Amino acid sequence: MSVTVRVPAKVNVQLAVGAARPDGFHDLANVFLAVGLYDEVTVTPADGLRITCEGPDADQVPLDRTNLAARAAIALAGRRGIEPDVHVHIAKDIPVAGGMAGGSADGAGALLACDALWGTGASRAELLEICAELGSDVPFSLVGGAALGVGRGERLTALETGGTFHWVFAMAGRGLSTPAVFREFDRLARGRDIPEPVASAELLEALAKGDAEALARAVSNDLQPAALSLFPELARTLEAGRAAGALATLVSGSGPTTAFLTRDAESARKVAAALRTSGTCRTVRTAAGPVPGATVLRGDRPSGG
Repeated sequence: MSVTVRVPAKVNVQLAVGAARPDGFHDLANVFLAVGLYDEVTVTPADGLRITCEGPDADQVPLDRTNLAARAAIALAGRRGIEPDVHVHIAKDIPVAGGMAGGSADGAGALLACDALWGTGASRAELLEICAELGSDVPFSLVGGAALGVGRGERLTALETGGTFHWVFAMAGRGLSTPAVFREFDRLARGRDIPEPVASAELLEALAKGDAEALARAVSNDLQPAALSLFPELARTLEAGRAAGALATLVSGSGPTTAFLTRDAESARKVAAALRTSGTCRTVRTAAGPVPGATVLRGDRPSGG
């Protein structure tokens, strides 16, 4: 018997970052949108905990207990007083180290899959509590749709969306470390007053109306200058997408994936084609959102998160 969960990538349509806190984290106002690029996480009973991975850049995914999928299995098993004897297989399609929460998605996917496999009967509140312990982006990977995350980004409020937004994502030739990007943010911010992070009212209204042009005027990412400082070549990718007609261009999260909001699916295809021939990125994908969060595809439960 096995259980398979599909879990989406995310793009940050707004990432407002506050000053570093005494614990080293930053307060955030993080507006997430789940988009249709997916990892699939399959769990099967085993003699011990084992992680395997396939797909693009799978060789970059840790297969030990530092993997968020492994940590999710350990966390749930620990709460139930059982051993995490499970084989977790990850089929990757979300970019690795790309700022689209691929690792967080795997953590949420493994948590939901193990809950179904073991019949632990965890409530949604308990699953979200475990997700928050695992990492700032993991709760949203479970929930999906659109949401505002505050605190470290783990405290979520669902947001209304009035339509579908079409995106192009350009994957870079190398990864960027999220902690390194935050350290660079702190370095660039030294000596400046950093305002409290708040969600943009204009952005939330654009999401609620499904207005891509209004959303394009409101998107922002406070980590983008730090990502560009560490990876200056990304500026060429952003300019190529802008020249191809994207409504808005931004670094996704901590990067290095770059995101391009377009007017519709046809515009997304045109921007993607231009980026593929631009020589500024490794691969290009199109996706639309919002989409649901972690969802059981096969196994004990007919539906999931």
